[in-house]
Amino acid sequence: MSAANESRNGGNTPRGMPRERPADGPESSRITHAMEDYLKAIYAMQARGGEATTQRLAEELNISGPSVTNMAKRLHELGLIEHEPYRGMRLTPAGARVALEVVRHHRLLELYLTETLGFGWDEVHAEAERLEHHISDELAARIDRALGYPTHDPHGDPIPSADGMIAAVSPALLSDVGAGERVAVTRVSDRDPDKLRFLGEMGVRPGAEIAVVERFPFDGPLRIRIGGAEHLIGPGVAAMVNVAPPEEPETSE
Repeated sequence: MSAANESRNGGNTPRGMPRERPADGPESSRITHAMEDYLKAIYAMQARGGEATTQRLAEELNISGPSVTNMAKRLHELGLIEHEPYRGMRLTPAGARVALEVVRHHRLLELYLTETLGFGWDEVHAEAERLEHHISDELAARIDRALGYPTHDPHGDPIPSADGMIAAVSPALLSDVGAGERVAVTRVSDRDPDKLRFLGEMGVRPGAEIAVVERFPFDGPLRIRIGGAEHLIGPGVAAMVNVAPPEEPETSE
């Protein structure tokens, strides 16, 4: 996944990030698609608990360091980021609003493409990247309504509300689960379509329950059980999967 999503955090609101929705101003018409991509990338890095430095943004967006520096100056002048040399960048309330709006469009599009048009969950990220800048808030609202006001996209990333609120994502990873433990999948990173397809074929999707049968030593694979079938999964791929304790069935008194 590119800067749009990791979400992926993947995908939760980082501590200290402003979430209020500031009023529209004259600067809103000056925000380009490229600026939106920068703001999404900064949002994603903050969501993962990291700093949005010039080097990291250049690597994430596959552009040069001087290009990042020039864009950072423009975003700072528009009041969309706070930028101190050698200390990274942080979104202002206005910048957070723009980033979350694009993330909302992206994740609604991903869900619409899978549920309505039959795209695979490993195909929708690239399509949503192409479309996210071009849909209006009204169209996003209609997609939201048509889908029944969903809270998460196909990969388990939370969909921001129209007023910029977004749910948290469990930080626990399958790669850290001990042998003998049972967990529920909450989110799967969509950064690598091939690995996403591989996980989907095993049944590793949001809502699935996984039992870790065995952990091989020396950074070896995990043996997991899903729905009666056992699979081997490497630690790097397992680190793409966010998990939480499974919900216990309610018992009647």
